[in-house]
Amino acid sequence: MIAQLIPESGAPPITIEREVTVVGRQDEGCDLILDHKSVSKIHCVIVKTDGLLFVRDLLSTNGTRVNGQRITRGALLPGDVLAIANAKFKVHLGPAAAPVMSGTGNETQAMGSMLLPKSTAAAEQLSEPAAGAAPSPPSEEYRLRPES
Repeated sequence: MIAQLIPESGAPPITIEREVTVVGRQDEGCDLILDHKSVSKIHCVIVKTDGLLFVRDLLSTNGTRVNGQRITRGALLPGDVLAIANAKFKVHLGPAAAPVMSGTGNETQAMGSMLLPKSTAAAEQLSEPAAGAAPSPPSEEYRLRPES
């Protein structure tokens, strides 16, 4: 089962490969880094188990929402919209990866966030655009962190 977060900005999907993924703004201790001032240093945790995703807010300042509802913890279903502070993602769960869709870029500039996946698979997705997809985003928008 493939679990992905698809940014509403049209950026490439982020594959959730680990059983536990810590999401936040700081490099240290986070597996998925969202470099935006609205995201807390350690914002939430996403747990992948038996083909399901669960999210738990870690007392973040700006909250975690599922389909617009602020949560402390909850399940993520296919098609749900996960908002981590101001960063919004559509949840994809399925036997195959989500199709790569190109956005206009305006959403990314408006949100101003940078996605920083630490996983090797996410790095490969960002470095190789799908056939017929828009060119890779500018290097300032994405930075990859090495595994620790």
